[in-house]
Amino acid sequence: MKPTWRHWLEYATLRVVVAALAPLGLRRAGGIGAWLGRLGYWPLGIRRGVVTRHINACFPERTERERSALVRASYEHLGRVAVESILMSRLGPESLRDLFEGVDGWDIIERGRARGHGLVLVAGHLGNWELSGAYLAALGVPLAAVAKRQLNPLADAFVNRTRRRLGMAVIYDDEAVRRLPRLLKDGYALGLLADQAGLAAATHVPFFGRPARTPRGPAVFALRFDAPLVYVLAARQPSGKYRLHLEEVPVTNTGDLEADVETTTARFTQVLESWIRRYPGQYLWAHRRWKRQPDDTPPELREP
Repeated sequence: MKPTWRHWLEYATLRVVVAALAPLGLRRAGGIGAWLGRLGYWPLGIRRGVVTRHINACFPERTERERSALVRASYEHLGRVAVESILMSRLGPESLRDLFEGVDGWDIIERGRARGHGLVLVAGHLGNWELSGAYLAALGVPLAAVAKRQLNPLADAFVNRTRRRLGMAVIYDDEAVRRLPRLLKDGYALGLLADQAGLAAATHVPFFGRPARTPRGPAVFALRFDAPLVYVLAARQPSGKYRLHLEEVPVTNTGDLEADVETTTARFTQVLESWIRRYPGQYLWAHRRWKRQPDDTPPELREP
């Protein structure tokens, strides 16, 4: 796509923001991002009704004050993640490692790579999903991140230059079916976000008790290529640093591909939900996760 004047203006703004915030360091700049996130909550109120309804529906056992605090925390976290993600363009592998206080489950990566089939890494819009892939690449894991094309081609190129410089291969989602099998056979770990289906092949599985349209890709690749399926999460800790959580998702191959894909998709979605319950203020609640549901969904399980 040939850039328009609007694309150039947006890109120039992005570069100005990076130049202004980079000298502050990631922690102070992240604090500014949290402040901007609070503006999104109030007075701008960007999708505040959606976020509030989702959190109320998923945590009915919490008090109204607790749920309100989660709504505000989610806006602050998203602002912080946005700033951290654009400032990754100024980071190197060593500084990336300094952002983390540790890893839980590293043995899962080592066992999976020893099998020689590559790995399928699945994540959601929880914690800092950009940092999780970059950190694994900094730790020496050959990683191919599946990404959507952004509407602004200049911003798209900027983000993907950063990803590649930090050691990740970038595969656009419309190229995934053709290119990912070879990368798996070559021992790569495939990084896929799997809590927003869009136009991708999807199935409906329970998510906080409601049917949610969920991408099938992670389950399909894990089953077809006998690759371990690993849930990945970079979660922000009270220290201000991140902790990388790794959890293997069981994959059962009965020979019935359709049934096995359904079961495996439900399993990694359950894992995602369990981590959201642990870090509820770090999830992207603004996405309408239950927008597309089966026609026979009962009224009480419809989109909040």
